Amino acid sequence: MVDNRYATALVIGSVLSLLATVYLSVAVGTQHWYQYSCPPVKHEGSNASKLEFLYGEFDEKTCSETMFRLNGTLGLWWRCILVPSQPYWFKAPEPKMETQCVSFTLPQQFSPKYKYPRIHNNEEDLLRTYLWRCQFLLPLVSLALVFLGGLVGVCACLCRSFTPTLGVGVLHLLAGLCTLGTVCCFLAGVDLLQQYLPPPEGVEGSLGWSLYLALISFPLQMMAAALFLWAARSHRKNYTRMTAYRVA
Repeated sequence: MVDNRYATALVIGSVLSLLATVYLSVAVGTQHWYQYSCPPVKHEGSNASKLEFLYGEFDEKTCSETMFRLNGTLGLWWRCILVPSQPYWFKAPEPKMETQCVSFTLPQQFSPKYKYPRIHNNEEDLLRTYLWRCQFLLPLVSLALVFLGGLVGVCACLCRSFTPTLGVGVLHLLAGLCTLGTVCCFLAGVDLLQQYLPPPEGVEGSLGWSLYLALISFPLQMMAAALFLWAARSHRKNYTRMTAYRVA
């Protein structure tokens, strides 16, 4: 028999876990982690850099400079720029703008970063390399831990046992730490890159709503973990006391 307090804690923890999973999944799949805002410029001379950005090989220097000029946005799996939607032969006085995005391939995610992006094949920057790899691996680990915690919780319900709830809480705690690590790695990587490739004068960088979704999912996961751990610990103490009372 489960006390109503513990059952309520489990329900609230499950809802918080579901919300955190949805927020983190949306954050991982969208490209608005970091965005650049530049003054209005003429886009006629930027066709070559735009084509190289969209269809050429990934180059950190070219990619960053194009994003600076064309109001780019950066995500864990995507990089985007804002370009005119009209054909090249038609020049409107105020062209309509649209966002074009390119996804990072798996080899690009594991490609090394260099201390001086302006110079090719120079000394590798191990810190930025591992920050870049961690920023896309950690959210996947976080989602996997939450999914595993959900399976353990379902098995606990089918077996009518309260003991696995402690494991569910630990898994959510680890998932929350991975989510926080994702945000920290991303921000640290962007800050280090801007030290080597500072944005031009007039270009401003700001955090996007995708990053804020990841930040929101972190406390939700931690609150869910706290509820699961509290329910498991309190129920175990109560069960032990009841057993001792019956024996006595």
